Amino acid sequence: MNTSSAPAKRRILLTVVAAAAVGLAGCHTLSNLPMFKSGTNKSVASAGERIPILEAEDQLNVSDALKGQSFYVPPPAPQVDWPLPGGTVEQSVENVDAAPDFHLAWRRPLGVSAMNRQHFVTAPPIEEAGLVYAMDGQAGVSAHNAKTGEQVWRVNLQNHERRDRDGFGGGLAYDDGKVFVSSGYRFVAALDSHTGRTLWKTATDEPIHAAPTVSDGRVFVVTLDDQLLSFDSATGTPGWNYQAIIEPARMLAASSSAISGDTLVTAFASGEVIAKRVTNGNDLWNQALSRSNRNSALSEIRDIAGRPVIYKGNVYAASHSGVFASFDLRTGAPVWTLPVASFTTPWAAGDVVYLVSQTGQLICVSRESGGVYWIVDLNASAGKKEKKSKGIVYWFGPTLADNRLILTSSRGDIEARDPKTGDFISVIHTGAPMTQPPIAASGMLYVVNERAELVAIR
Repeated sequence: MNTSSAPAKRRILLTVVAAAAVGLAGCHTLSNLPMFKSGTNKSVASAGERIPILEAEDQLNVSDALKGQSFYVPPPAPQVDWPLPGGTVEQSVENVDAAPDFHLAWRRPLGVSAMNRQHFVTAPPIEEAGLVYAMDGQAGVSAHNAKTGEQVWRVNLQNHERRDRDGFGGGLAYDDGKVFVSSGYRFVAALDSHTGRTLWKTATDEPIHAAPTVSDGRVFVVTLDDQLLSFDSATGTPGWNYQAIIEPARMLAASSSAISGDTLVTAFASGEVIAKRVTNGNDLWNQALSRSNRNSALSEIRDIAGRPVIYKGNVYAASHSGVFASFDLRTGAPVWTLPVASFTTPWAAGDVVYLVSQTGQLICVSRESGGVYWIVDLNASAGKKEKKSKGIVYWFGPTLADNRLILTSSRGDIEARDPKTGDFISVIHTGAPMTQPPIAASGMLYVVNERAELVAIR
């Protein structure tokens, strides 16, 4: 992207002002994390009418009826592979049988890291058939033995055009012997999963900062200017596309689509959640996760950076501007809404759905009613355990594995908590910031940190 343009500078300024408006301080500021960098290179006014579904004065509280009550969480079940960032095309799994000992197994370097702040490692790893695939901060894709971390192959797909010298981001997906790659260097590609050989590579007009979603011969990605693109997975030939409202301010952590049957659900930086037919892109429904009477500049960023999750006939999504909602998958009708600002992906399992808020609250919500079972302040509890912690700590996740909620942090911790209470169980100190939760497959947890290291938890 061309960050030297005037529109880009205005967007950077907006993000910095937003951070200052809420009084954030310390070594981990919004402008220092990749998901809070300003992004799009088009300055287009937000079109269309948004109907807010929550009032700004609403507050999140534990439900009196649910306080102290128990709920059902499915028992751990094996998850052999993890071909998409969310594990399945619905971007949801329940309770994965993985990493019961919760010990660091190994870590392996991938390539270009994010520690110099010129490149950002935003792609979560994926796993299929005993190989873990990961992406560094400069379009370097590698395959690793899932048990040992040994590198099997590595390719660098970086474009060397002048306009793309600051390209980064994107992600990976697996299907039918191919690893699909989307990139901030403005392309979508397919690689042979065994060798890394490029099978096809299709250019896009704008950078892509989220991982692709692949299903039934189609690849779906969302570009930086909020355009949903589809491609033939065998050839890379473009298919139907959809242009959402282009938002002048957004985060660089971006969302991947979720699919159930012939319904494709996609979230955009405009705060829109849109359902379309997978086959032809026909409209099904459209909702907007935005709030009225916003009191801070930060809430003007409406982006939905976490993936929408489809689980048992409902869609769950949360926006940066302060709306966490459940929708009926078939009709798009709201089931419930809560005033929570978040840049992470919800995790639904059994009777509940979990979410980490922007301020570091781990929230457990009834899937049926939207009532809150409990709220745990991760930063407050972290401060008690880690006296030397300074500044704001950002949290990502959770991933439910072996009856534990696994969260990662910008401080470099991988933390395990009780899914019934939110109580602290244990922590692994890795020493490197993380901006994504781990995946869980073949009995292990895998996460990529900002040093561009693939970390495995046994």
